[in-house]
Order: sequence, then structure tokens, then C-alpha cells
Amino acid sequence: MNRYEQVIAQPRARTGAVSINKVLRQTYMLLSMTLLFSALMSGVAMAIGVGPGMALAANIGALALIWFVLPRTANSAAGLGVVFGITGLLGLGLGPMLEYYLAIPGGTRLVLTALGGTGVVFLGLSAYALTTRRDFSFLGGFLFVGLIVALIAMVANIFLGIPALSLATSAVIVLIMSGLILFDTSRIVHGGETNYIMATIALYLDIYNLFVHLLSLLSAFSGDD
Repeated sequence: MNRYEQVIAQPRARTGAVSINKVLRQTYMLLSMTLLFSALMSGVAMAIGVGPGMALAANIGALALIWFVLPRTANSAAGLGVVFGITGLLGLGLGPMLEYYLAIPGGTRLVLTALGGTGVVFLGLSAYALTTRRDFSFLGGFLFVGLIVALIAMVANIFLGIPALSLATSAVIVLIMSGLILFDTSRIVHGGETNYIMATIALYLDIYNLFVHLLSLLSAFSGDD
């Protein structure tokens, strides 16, 4: 690279770094707010006695927003409302499950342990991806295939009802979500994801699924599930 090319490249590199840092800052700020809002909606669900049917409807509504509405609004201010709609509905849908676990002996300890474990895993893996700046894009294909297999196993087990399969599926999903935290954080760091709204939803879903399946694993190992 000659002197002229260096002069041109350096400002571009600085501009790119500033842009990435801005996306990271906006993503983690919005992620923090959506996690708090989701927790609030879970509390509301438990307070008003949301049943399994309403929880299922809330989850379906969240999926509909993710698939059909979010892609069309992610580049506008309306996308923020959609993000809170998604995370609020998922929090509402989580209410009955949390109520069940909190009602069993030792349930509060299980929920708090799963919550703490999820926080440790997320913060640890995010910090690793941010500090090392390693590119984890190579994980994408493996994680996608693993997720499809896990989803098929979950659907099959609805009819089979095999406890060991449920336990194995939860363990696999915990590993997949951990990999996705690395993958999604790496995409932001390396400029693969420049939309903080989409980045927030990706990380939120990683955390949400990690928590749900970690809680299931802890419950199974404690003998309460």
C-alpha cells in the first residue's frame, strides 16, 4: 500500500470503528431495556394469572412480529415499538412457566440460579468476543443445522414424551445459544450486522432461549421436573 492509499484508508478505518462502536452501544442499551421490560411483563403475567393458552397466543404473536413485521420496520423508528412488542409478548408468555417453577419446592432457587447462570454465560461470552475480536462467522452453518435438528427433536418429543430426549434437547439448545451469543456479537464487531434493532432481537432471543432451557436442565438435575 502506497502513502496515498494509507492516507485514504486510515480515515475509513476510523469511521468504520466509530460506526461499529455506535451499533454496539445502541444494541446493549436497547437490550438492557428490553430485558427489563420482558421481566416486568413476566411479573404482570404472574400477577394477573395468565394461563397456558394466553401464553401460547403471546408467543405466537411475538413470532409473527419477528417474521412479518420486524424486517419491514427495522430501519425506522417504528422498529423500536416492534422490538418492545416482541419482548413484551415473550415476557408475558414466560409468566406461566415461571409461576410453575416458583411454586415447587426450591423453585425460587432454581429460577435465580438459571437467571444468574444465563447472565454469567452471556456476559462472559460477549466479553470474550468483544475483547478478542475473533471472527466467529464460521459457526453460522453449524449452529443453524444444530438448531433445526433440536427443533425437530422438540416437536417429535411432544408426541413421544421421552424425558431423556427432552433433557438432551435442552442441553443442545444451551450449547447452541452459547454459540449464537459468540456468533451474533462477532457479527456486530466485524460489521456484519449494522442495524442495532436486528442485533438486539438476535441477542435477546439467544438470552431468552438460554434461560428457558438452562432452567429446564437445572430442574431436571434437581429432580423437581
